[in-house]
Amino acid sequence: MSMLSTATAEPLAAGAADLEAAAVALASRLPAPLHPLAELAYNYRWSWTRGGPELFADVDATRWALTHANPVRLLQEVPPSALERLAKDAAFIARLEDLHAAVAADLARPYAESSVTAARPAAFFCAEYAVHQSLPVYSGGLGVLAGDILKAASDLAVPQVGMGLMYRHGYFRQRTDAGGWQHEYWVDTDADRVPAALVTAGDQPLTVTVPVADRQVVAQIWRVNAGRVPLFLLDTNRPENTPSDRFITSRLYVGEPDLRLAQYAVLGIGGVRALRAMHIDPAVVHLNEGHAAFASLELARGEALRSGLELPEAFAAARARTVFTTHTPVPAGNDTYPAHQVADLLSGEASELGIDVWELIARGRTNPDDPNEPFGVTQFALRSSRNANGVARRHGEVARQMWHPLWPDRAVDDVPISHVTNGVHVPTWLGGAMWDVLDRHLPEGWLGRVHDPATWEPVARIPDEELWQARSTQRRELIAMVRERSVIERLARGETKEHAHMAAERLDENALTIGFARRLATYKRLDMLLADPDRMLALLGAEDRPVQLLVAGKAHPKDDDGKRLVTRLFEFRHHPQFAGRVVFLDDYDVALAAVLVRGCDVWVNLPRPPLEASGTSGMKNAINGGLQLSVLDGWWPEAYRDGDGHNGWAITGDVDPDPGAQAARHAGDFYRLLGDEVVPTFYDGVPPAGWLAMVRRSLATIGPQFSATRMVSDYVERMYPVH
Repeated sequence: MSMLSTATAEPLAAGAADLEAAAVALASRLPAPLHPLAELAYNYRWSWTRGGPELFADVDATRWALTHANPVRLLQEVPPSALERLAKDAAFIARLEDLHAAVAADLARPYAESSVTAARPAAFFCAEYAVHQSLPVYSGGLGVLAGDILKAASDLAVPQVGMGLMYRHGYFRQRTDAGGWQHEYWVDTDADRVPAALVTAGDQPLTVTVPVADRQVVAQIWRVNAGRVPLFLLDTNRPENTPSDRFITSRLYVGEPDLRLAQYAVLGIGGVRALRAMHIDPAVVHLNEGHAAFASLELARGEALRSGLELPEAFAAARARTVFTTHTPVPAGNDTYPAHQVADLLSGEASELGIDVWELIARGRTNPDDPNEPFGVTQFALRSSRNANGVARRHGEVARQMWHPLWPDRAVDDVPISHVTNGVHVPTWLGGAMWDVLDRHLPEGWLGRVHDPATWEPVARIPDEELWQARSTQRRELIAMVRERSVIERLARGETKEHAHMAAERLDENALTIGFARRLATYKRLDMLLADPDRMLALLGAEDRPVQLLVAGKAHPKDDDGKRLVTRLFEFRHHPQFAGRVVFLDDYDVALAAVLVRGCDVWVNLPRPPLEASGTSGMKNAINGGLQLSVLDGWWPEAYRDGDGHNGWAITGDVDPDPGAQAARHAGDFYRLLGDEVVPTFYDGVPPAGWLAMVRRSLATIGPQFSATRMVSDYVERMYPVH
């Protein structure tokens, strides 16, 4: 039995044989000693196993970079002569065998006992997944979270499947010009050259049809293995479809409303039909944000067909097996559409259900009886789910207030929206130097108990010198990357050679390094970094206690206000202190994010409260020994208060009807904390004892509480069972 089949159990085996066949075909071009590489390439479990990324990089470092760390393309493109040399390298073969054995042993573990089983797994629906950079079907935080959930479910041996879309163009790539204006472009993804395989029935791709308005759209199904969790991705690039229907799964978050709604139909309705076609009958369907809300319609249709229920009972049965996570306290993030547009989209599904389409539209209105109200996917999902949650304690409070009108007869505190605070997948985001330190000091097998606070207690005894060395190593690796990348990107923007080399020459691997990297929406307030340019330039220009700032992020292609945030930053680009100590890095993705969160000493988050649902980049930085300087919004109120204020810095202040006055106060607090507390503490000795005491407190409080294994355990124990 191959490694690819050890993690599958009926009915989770759909597509497993197809992945195995793809691995066999790939292995046919490799010398026999390298055959395990092909099996590893088709399961992303290697990507969070120690030594996995390094092993593939050592096959051909240049080609590894050119393929964006895609192991399938790498093995397809490496010259045979190089493969023959590797096959004779005893040390490499020993590493390969160790990695293969470690992954196989992990995949062979039995499933954990829980509210879901291999026969009735949890089905997780999301519009995007950042499992790995080589599978570009994600845009930002929502996808990164979804990828971390699949990985944590694999680590915990939770029976789960993921359902999403196979975007042939993915999300846009970013290039900024000399003025800082963002330009977008798209790159085709050849699905046959990523670690995926089409699910087949006989010798043909397995397909489902999805009613989209007055036509039937055909979708095929790709399988990707994220450890022991299969991720199924629907793809409408089929010859039976019209060109516009083939484009439905082309780009993530298309701006055109009809196409966007068609994506939601394919994901929700098509996703449930795909599960049915693969004989997967989930115990619970978990809708991660409202994009998959229409899944409840198809669940109800299935209940009516299977059990002969009348529609009201069928909808109740579908609701009883559906849970919903809302991520967006920003009104614009909760999509609404004109009622007639949604009625056109759902006319086919309504006909198959035998229901008036306007009854469905009413379910998506805050006031079902208001004919002038648009249709909201979040309202529809909330009404279609037995459990709903926000993604932080504070966000749960905000969500209950925000959606109180759906339950006007209840007090706000009784609105049925709880919270499961987000977490991050520790092995994915942990840097090598910090991993080594934690391996030496935490109990053996600590990653299997990462969500237990007792696991982290020994960090209190890590010597200053050892902890500082690890932090310095990861900062040094970050600065080396930024030095090289800044030159290339500045030259590409048309800057002078002198300006292009300024950061490379002035960035200091021993200097306090601050990171700000996230989606560039206006409420994230990137512009606050330069609210007082003179104070910031003074901090940047200090020779005895220098500060350097690394910034990255993308604005939505239609968000011109978000794009202008970067142009404000670029207005100072020729100032000597700024040009040598501030770098904006293009094309923010998970690979760049990983280097940033591992290397930055301080992670800055400046959202306007209460618009940050959670945020996870700071969590990733924290497990790497970074400290947070953040507004008390999203996840940070929980983390800061649990750390008694000794695990980072907080900018206080809640909701304010005057955003300008609030921003001015927050900017003042930001500069005060940075200048009076952060900088002096960092430079107070080598190693800085006070700083490292805060790092240890941060690790002990944030490490267990904000891990993805704690988050997934919460979902399995609190949200998935029927109480």
